[in-house]
Amino acid sequence: MILFFLTNTATSKNTTIPVNVGLVLDMNGEDGKIALRCINMSLSDFYNSNSHYKTRLLLNTRDSKGDVVAAAAAALDLLNNVQVQAILGPENSMQTNFIIQLGNKSQVPILSFSATSPSLTSIRSPYFFRGSLNDSSQVGAITAIIKAFGWREAVLIYVDNQYGEEMIPSLTDALQAIDTRVPYRSVISPLATDDQIEKELYKLFTMQTRVFILHMLPSLGSRIFEKANEIGLMNKGCVWIMTDGMTNLLSTLEPSVIDSMQGVIGVRPYVPKTKAVENFRVRWKRKFLQENPSLVDVELNILGLLAYDATRALAVAVEKAGITSFGFDKTNVSSNATDLEAFGISRNGPKLLQALSSTRFKGLTGDYVFVDGQLQSSAFEIINVNNGARGVGFWTREKGLTLKLSSNSTTKSKLRPIIWPGDSTSDPKGWEIPTNKRRLRIGVPVTKGFSDFVKVTIDPNSREPTSVTGYSIAVFKAVIEELPYAVAYDFVPYAQPDGTSSGSYNDLIYQKFDAVVGDTTILANRSKFVDFTLPYTESGVSMVVPIKDKKKKNAWVFLQPLTLGLWVTSGCFFIFIGFVVWVLEHRVNEDFRGPAQHQVGTSFWFSFSTMVFSHRERVISNLARFVMIVWYFVVLILTQSYTASLSSLLTVQQLQPTITDFQMLIKSGDNVGYHKDSFVFGILKQLGFDEKKLIAYSSPEECDELFQKGSADGGIAAAFDESPYTKPFIGQYCSKYTLIERTFETAGFGFAFPLHSPLVPEVSRAILNVTEGDKMKEIGDEWFKKHASCPDASTAGSSHSLGLNSFRGLFLIAGTAASSAVIIFLAVFVCEHRNVLKRSDPRSSLLSRIRILLEIFASRDLSAHNFRDKRGVQVHSTGVTEASPHTGYSPNPSSDSQHTDSNFSFFGEHGSPSTESGDPNPNLHGHP
Repeated sequence: MILFFLTNTATSKNTTIPVNVGLVLDMNGEDGKIALRCINMSLSDFYNSNSHYKTRLLLNTRDSKGDVVAAAAAALDLLNNVQVQAILGPENSMQTNFIIQLGNKSQVPILSFSATSPSLTSIRSPYFFRGSLNDSSQVGAITAIIKAFGWREAVLIYVDNQYGEEMIPSLTDALQAIDTRVPYRSVISPLATDDQIEKELYKLFTMQTRVFILHMLPSLGSRIFEKANEIGLMNKGCVWIMTDGMTNLLSTLEPSVIDSMQGVIGVRPYVPKTKAVENFRVRWKRKFLQENPSLVDVELNILGLLAYDATRALAVAVEKAGITSFGFDKTNVSSNATDLEAFGISRNGPKLLQALSSTRFKGLTGDYVFVDGQLQSSAFEIINVNNGARGVGFWTREKGLTLKLSSNSTTKSKLRPIIWPGDSTSDPKGWEIPTNKRRLRIGVPVTKGFSDFVKVTIDPNSREPTSVTGYSIAVFKAVIEELPYAVAYDFVPYAQPDGTSSGSYNDLIYQKFDAVVGDTTILANRSKFVDFTLPYTESGVSMVVPIKDKKKKNAWVFLQPLTLGLWVTSGCFFIFIGFVVWVLEHRVNEDFRGPAQHQVGTSFWFSFSTMVFSHRERVISNLARFVMIVWYFVVLILTQSYTASLSSLLTVQQLQPTITDFQMLIKSGDNVGYHKDSFVFGILKQLGFDEKKLIAYSSPEECDELFQKGSADGGIAAAFDESPYTKPFIGQYCSKYTLIERTFETAGFGFAFPLHSPLVPEVSRAILNVTEGDKMKEIGDEWFKKHASCPDASTAGSSHSLGLNSFRGLFLIAGTAASSAVIIFLAVFVCEHRNVLKRSDPRSSLLSRIRILLEIFASRDLSAHNFRDKRGVQVHSTGVTEASPHTGYSPNPSSDSQHTDSNFSFFGEHGSPSTESGDPNPNLHGHP
């Protein structure tokens, strides 16, 4: 049937140029009827608003009958018999594939508004224009949703035809790029029965993954959702994401199907809600019902909008190309050529091709522009099925997921709240414990010693393991709990029926286990056969050696708490303080008077006795009391520090290793121990140790016994082992042994998986989460806390002699206080006796005046209060003391020293003026 579109005005009939274009549609299908009505309305609207255009599209419609062969035959008819300048349609990708080849050969542009297959791009025909979005363009939006919610696995469900299969490779690659596994692909035939669909869904139900991505058209997808709802795959915890094949046509689904899809997330191209779209929707509905009164429930969809815009784009391009000649150039073909060989080449093809490529306008679906023959999408809308389609956000290539197109956030928190299947508002974790999932077989080593890491308990009767515990096992369990999905596993001890080990660690990792968990070291040669996770312990091989006390106790150990400088300084200060106290006290205190040797002895005795605060002499002057207060403080700190340091020297051991370098062991030829079945044996041989000198041990207790024997009696002088082993050993025997710095670096303990296992990156990330949190410390305390109270042998008893620097401040304070007191005393003394220095007598020399002043300094200060008569003693000018008549007491025995004062003289001359009478005036005495 040929439809002519002409304008109604007489002027246009006389001036317009009709241009034949083809239209291939399924005229019996709803989509075909929707598209036809939109195309006719597009031409009417376009030419009504552009009545001055010279060209008019003349539609030549053909029915594809929904069949690939019929569509190809319709295209051949349009090219051979009508010689159309362009073809619109057909509806699906399978029909379009062959027609593209025809258009390319005849140089007739093919403009499809519904072919979405990614494979059509690979044909690379310059005459094919896709007026719809490539199915692969929505992959970014789907993977962004998966990544935002952290789902690590997703099952793909798609129809078994070209439409379903061609997007899957790009979707799988995109999921792998965000570390999301695709454990299963469910391929369903478009002709599948309900029983076949149900059987396939039950298979999905037995798996642990609960994230499903559905890619099919509504005719099959609606049946999938109804069956999934029946068997429980639409319950809480499940995630369903559908592509635009179904999301675009939600309005065409029955209410019962929508009810079974509650909580589903959909992706579809974003169509702006403009007034133009709403007005067109109302007009389209009215005219569609006039033509199809029986199709009351049919609604306008994006297919119709794309058909509307594609028709307008073609009309614009035809006008822009300025088509005047409509013929085809015939090729040289034989008379018996087939229809495929008979059609010619369009003369206007190159012009129309260029015009279409440069066409740009604002259509109902948004900005309409072709890039390399592909319509560009501005954004995708994310919808949530909840009693209808509810928009929850958008996705663009530039901004990612966002609540609004003007927002810059790319996190899931910027999506509107989503109602998930089962009317749940909490984010699904994406997995459930499977009903028939194969449990992982986890191989664990069986060893005699070092059970803190792995301990396997085997029932002697049944020969079956009853428990598997240890630090490594606890870490593995914590790591598995961190995974975003469930992992069922069983520990399988690598042991003989009698409970003994079946082989070395190398033998263990070469076995057919799904994983190996234990104190397994990450080594380069092992990584050729298995994949290791990140290490969960520190690395390195260290040397363990015995320790001895470096301090030798002797008769002079009491001198060691203080350094020589501090001893000398302390002694000098005792002498200095004794001298200061004598200066301040000897004129007013009888305890500090007497013969010279007596005064010197008393001063020193008084000063040194302050160390134990046993002095009997009184201190009378305030200046001396001030000095002694400061000095008592210094002596207290000094003596307490000395006592503490001496106690440490006498009681605490100064422990030092007996061997500090493994080269010493090689030169001496001593025996060396290593952990049995450990790779350390090979390292020791590489370092140069004689194999005959290497002795294996299986447990910490056996290692200790070998140390006790000594190298000469068949024991060992040192042991080499990995850091995770040596630290618990030192903690257990900290008083006997110590660690020497690492002699060889390793990668630490890790979990081993088969090569290319998808669990390795997941478990490694989980290890990081555990080690960076508090869980690892809790596990370490649980298994190694029993050794935590043992001090580190390398630092135990590290006491040192006290030096002068530690007390420099105290001595400075004491020296300043004492010096200040002496200066004040002398200043007051000179001030009180300044008349002695006056030169009132010309015959008196300065030297004699100073001598007199010094004699006064050495004598008593009878004006002091303790020399007054309050004690009942009077002093006569003769220098003899008598009992006071008022007291009746005998003279103070200490006053006997008065009789010997005349013997104390700085110059030793006779005839010196007596100062016992207290007369300070030298002018009362004669001079030579």
